[in-house]
Amino acid sequence: MSGLSRGAPDKVTIKVRGDGTPLGETGSQIEYEEEQAARAEADRNPEHRETDTELFERARRVLPGGVNSPVRAMRQVGLDPVFVESAEGAEVVDRGGRRYLDWVGSWGPMILGHTDPEVLESIREAASRGSSFGAATEAEVELGEEVAARIPSVEMIRMTSSGTEAAMTAARLARAITERDVLVKFAGAYHGHSDGLLAEAGSGVATHGIPSGPGIPAPQAAGTVVVPWNDRDAVAEALERHEVAAVFAEPVAANMGVVPPEEGFLEFLREATRSSESLLVFDEVITGFRVARGGAQDLFGIEPDLTVMGKIIGGGLPAAAVGGPRELMERLAPAGDVYQAGTLSGNPLAVAAGLTTLRRLDADAYARLADLTDRLASGLRDLAREHGLTVASAPGLVTLFFSALPVQDFEDAKACDLERHAAFYRAMLERGIWLPPSQFEAWFVSLAHDEIAVDRTLMAAAEALAATDPKRPVA
Repeated sequence: MSGLSRGAPDKVTIKVRGDGTPLGETGSQIEYEEEQAARAEADRNPEHRETDTELFERARRVLPGGVNSPVRAMRQVGLDPVFVESAEGAEVVDRGGRRYLDWVGSWGPMILGHTDPEVLESIREAASRGSSFGAATEAEVELGEEVAARIPSVEMIRMTSSGTEAAMTAARLARAITERDVLVKFAGAYHGHSDGLLAEAGSGVATHGIPSGPGIPAPQAAGTVVVPWNDRDAVAEALERHEVAAVFAEPVAANMGVVPPEEGFLEFLREATRSSESLLVFDEVITGFRVARGGAQDLFGIEPDLTVMGKIIGGGLPAAAVGGPRELMERLAPAGDVYQAGTLSGNPLAVAAGLTTLRRLDADAYARLADLTDRLASGLRDLAREHGLTVASAPGLVTLFFSALPVQDFEDAKACDLERHAAFYRAMLERGIWLPPSQFEAWFVSLAHDEIAVDRTLMAAAEALAATDPKRPVA
C-alpha cells in the first residue's frame, strides 16, 4: 500500500456499459461521478448548458429515436423534440425557460392542470408513508368505491399501471367469459400496443405511418377483425361472420382526432353485441372522467359490459383499470380463474393522485370544462370556415382537422393535409402554443385554462392559419 496517499482508495472500480465501453472518459467510477457532477453544474448554468440539439444527440445514444414514446419525437411536424423542464397550471416550460400554453396536458391526465397544489400534497403525504408496498391498501379500496359511484356499469375494478395492460386484461376476460377468440375493433382506434389490439391503430401508429404487423404473430393478428368507425353494416357483418368475444370501441374516437359517434351508433353497438352474445368494451382511457362525471357512457346513456380506464384515474401518475359488473369481474384471479397481476398495480402515490383528482371533478367542474371547450371549439370553427377546414369536439376534447370535409372515420382522417397541419403546428409553437404534434390526436382542455387562454390561442391560430394557408397570400 506504500504507493497510495493517506485516504486514497485501495482500488478504483471500473464500471462499464453492456457493450463493454467505460462509463466515464477514463473508465473509473471516480471519474464518472466527477463527470456527472460537472454536467449537473453546467445544467444549472444556462451559459454552459448543452443545447437541445446536443441533448437530443445524447438521447439518441440511449433511447430508441431519442424518446420514450414515438409521438414525442416531433418528426411528423418537421422538428426535433422540445425538451420540457417543468410545468405549472396551463403552461409547460422548456429547458431554455420559454413558456408555452399547453393543450396537451400530458395527453389527458392533467385535467386540473399541472402541479395542482392539492394533488401534489396528496402525493407528498402518500410518499411520506412509502412509495410502494406490493400489498393491499385502504386507499385503493376508496378509489374503487369512487369509480363505482361514478359509473353505473362498474361495480368492481382491477387496477393496472397502463391503459395497454387494462385493455389486455379486458380482452382476456372477454375471451374467457364468452369462450370465443375473435375481437372486433375500429380502424384508427388505439387500445394500447398489445399484439391483438394494435391492428390499424390510430394515435402514434398512424402519426408515424408504422405498419401494425411487425413483431405480431399471424395468429394474433388473425384474431382481430377491424371495421370502420360509424359503419353499422360493417359491424353487423363482422358479428354475423365471426364468433366474436368482444367489440372494443372508444365511445368518442380520439386517437384519429376527435370523431364522435354518429347519432344512434352507440345504441346500435349495444343492441348488436347483446344480440350476438358478444361483450361490448368501452375504452374510456381518454373519455373517462373527462367528457362527463361517469365518462362517455354517462354522457350518452349507454352501459357497456366492460370499461377500460386510464389517464385521469391516476391524476398524472401511471395508473389504469378495467371495470365492470361483479359477475364478470370476479372471473379475475384470485376470485376466479382468469389470471392477471402487476407489481405496481394500485401504487399508493398514483392512487392518492387519482383519488384527489376525481374528488375535485364535481358538477361545477364539468360545467366549467364544457364552457371552455365550447368557447375554443366555436372560435376554431369560425376560423375553419375561413380556411376550408373542419372542427370536431366533445367536452374537454377538440380537434382541428385539415380537411374541407367532415371526418367520420379513420379514412377521412388520413385524407387530411398533413403537411399543412405540420406548418400550422410550427407556426403555433412559434407563438407559444403547445399543441399535440399530430393530426391524429385531440387537444385536451383543462380546468387550469381560462377565457384568456382560449382567446390567446384563437388569436395565435388566426395568425398561424393566415400564414400557412396555401390559398391565401401572406400580407
